[in-house]
Parts: sequence; C-alpha cells; structure tokens
Amino acid sequence: MKVSELILSNPNKTGFSFEVLPPLKGKSIEHLFKNIDALMEFNPLYINITTHRSEMVFKSTDDGLYQRVSERNRPGTVAVAAAIQQKYGIPAVPHIICSGFSRTETEHALIDLNFLGINNLLVLRGDKAKHENRYIPVENGHMHAIELAEQINKFNDGLFIDGTKMDITNNNRFSYGVAGYPEKHEEAPNIDVDLKMLKQKVDMGADYIVTQMFFDNGKYFEFVKRCKEIGINVPVIPAIKPIVNRNQLTLLPKVFHVDLPSELAEELGKCKDDNQAKQVGIEWCKLQAKELMAAGVPSIHFYSHNATESVRQVASEIY
Repeated sequence: MKVSELILSNPNKTGFSFEVLPPLKGKSIEHLFKNIDALMEFNPLYINITTHRSEMVFKSTDDGLYQRVSERNRPGTVAVAAAIQQKYGIPAVPHIICSGFSRTETEHALIDLNFLGINNLLVLRGDKAKHENRYIPVENGHMHAIELAEQINKFNDGLFIDGTKMDITNNNRFSYGVAGYPEKHEEAPNIDVDLKMLKQKVDMGADYIVTQMFFDNGKYFEFVKRCKEIGINVPVIPAIKPIVNRNQLTLLPKVFHVDLPSELAEELGKCKDDNQAKQVGIEWCKLQAKELMAAGVPSIHFYSHNATESVRQVASEIY
C-alpha cells in the first residue's frame, strides 16, 4: 500500500512510524534490527531509511602526503530497505535525494527498488556537502527536489532519463512523499516562498508531506493551516524527536534550524547530566504527541536516530 493510504486507513487511530539510519560502513545490520525490534510492538505503518551522500575527506598516502577522496560512511540504503521490508513485512521507505547523486545514479536506484518491489519513497533535495558553503549538485545531478520528482514521474511513465522506453516490468509505480518545514527551510527567503515550492511538489504528485522536527506544536498547526489556505490538501505528518542529551540544547537549533520553546530550553538548562536531559526530552515528547493526537493527526513520525529507547518510552504511554 501507499504510505498516504496507510496513514489514512484507520481514522480512529493515530498511526506510528519512525526513521532509521543505515549501518556505518563495515558494521553489521543486526544492531539496526535490534533497534527496530524494540519498536515493533507499536505496529509501525512504515519505516523510513535515510540516504547519505559521499563527502570529500583527506587520507594520508604512503609518501606522507594527503589525498582528497570521496567517501560515503553509510552506504546501502536500497539493501537496508529491502532487508527491512522482507524481514518485517511492512513498507520500507528509502530516502531518494538529489545531494551527491547524479540522474544516472538515481535511475539505477529506482531500477533496483522497482525489482525489489519497494514502491514508497521520500523525495528530498538533501544537505549540502560539508566542504561547501552552499548546495551544489554533482555533475548531471538535480538542483531541486521538484526535478527529482519529475524524474520519478517519468520513470513511472516507463521512460528512462535518455527518453527510451523500459522493457522492465513497471507494475509497481512509485508513490512518494516530500519534506515540509514548519519553521521554513533554512535557504528559503520567507515562509511564503517555501510554501509555494512545497505546493509545486504536491502538484507534481507528492502524496503526503512529512515535517522537519519541531518542538512547538503551535508552529505545526499554523503550518498545516497555511498549507490548506494555498490548496495543499495531502496529509501533513508531524515528525518529532525526543532530546537525549544536553548538547542538543544548542546542537539541534544550529544543525536543523529549529527553535526550542523557552520552557523546554529552561528545563534542559537545569539538567546536570545527559540522563536528566534524556528524561526531560521524553516528557516533552510525550506532551507533544498527546496534543497532536488530541488534534486528530492521522499519524506521528518519530526521528529515532540514537533515541530508540526514548521513542519506546514515549510510544509505550501514548499508543
């Protein structure tokens, strides 16, 4: 089933989903399965798998010099998605991103996913490279997520990027969601422009929107209201994350460009160690989830990276 259909399949119950990272290069998938196992009792509708671009790093050579090489620390999104879908029997939703990938590499990923029967995607531009001060697409890559959506649409119509028709079986058309930013994307000049771009992605065929993390539900509710005002009528899934350590008080606003409400910031500021901060994060996440459920959201998505136990504690109380 499509994710958009799953999240609306039971109007009397708020759906549950979460996001995982592929294992670091050379690491076993068993640790990832252990984290997923810890959350399966809450009957997730689907599981998202992140995708990571290659980064330029410097490595020493035998002659004592340094060589600049491209390295990807978390490969295997397609393989991990296939393993999850096969093992757990629920839809796996790999991220398909512009950043660091050419159109040809994207096409290869789509072919593999098509063969594997994985037909739900989350379409994103992705972050800029760490060594760049602004986003720059790779050669023959996409500048915007809307261009990536267009490539997927053409694939669904049976066309490769060179315009030739496919001989492969294309019974499983891809369905995809896109990202929304209640506090606007960091590169958007204002929220109106950001929403206009989001509307274009929905008009291109996005079935649903999943938000960037937020810690103030009021910003989510206002975002949904503004989406509806401009004709965005697909589900807008709130995505939240429990804070797990004191450093996130400053790290999350810096990296993800989100605000922490004063009350939350004050409570975290009082914490003497990470255990106390983790408990504050759990309690705040519970409050967020309960308010979102009371408002009738169809589903809640959890960013569970390094926070599986916290998400489990939150879900144990609200599901």
